[in-house]
Amino acid sequence: MATLRLGDIAPDFTQESTAGPIRFHEWAGDSWVVLFSHPADFTPVCTTELGKTAALAGEFARRNVKPIAVSVDPVDSHHRWVGDINDTQNTTVNFPILADADKKVADLYDMIHPNASTTVTVRSVFIIDPQKRIRTTFTYPASTGRNFDEILRVIDSLQLTDSHKVATPANWKDGDDVIIVPSLQDPAEIAQRFPKGFKAVRPYLRITPQPNK
Repeated sequence: MATLRLGDIAPDFTQESTAGPIRFHEWAGDSWVVLFSHPADFTPVCTTELGKTAALAGEFARRNVKPIAVSVDPVDSHHRWVGDINDTQNTTVNFPILADADKKVADLYDMIHPNASTTVTVRSVFIIDPQKRIRTTFTYPASTGRNFDEILRVIDSLQLTDSHKVATPANWKDGDDVIIVPSLQDPAEIAQRFPKGFKAVRPYLRITPQPNK
């Protein structure tokens, strides 16, 4: 199978889930999507991750993002596990968990890494935009839980840089200064886009306040 790369169209699929059958592109609609895999139900790190995803429902909704999880467990296992997640994480799981027992999704998205495990998915993350293009990927080992603050930070950066001719520097967070892209050189357009002005540290490094704040 070809490796999925940034800018590729996210593969479509139909698969069973805790919310019933899901046709992925249809379900995604005009939203951003965070598709993430976990190694197995009823495991400790995964329980905290899905609980954190549920707790961040408002943050995802504010960004027009739909989260969806997947593992190779069957749907009845997912349903039983949801009760444990809700109980131990003091939340309510409010997003679908795909039941990928036949590994259809895992194979499409290359989520099984044989040198880590031949039977379960690694912790993959795909951030997908409303045009169904893959914009960011992360891969974590089974022992390391994901940083959901970073996932939200990347979404903020993607949505900002899609709308304005800027890039975000190292450790940027929503509200911090940004960088005017080097390709933007027209003084009139720069003045119109960035009325607060900018600081030119170097000709290629122009710092400006975040334009949508």
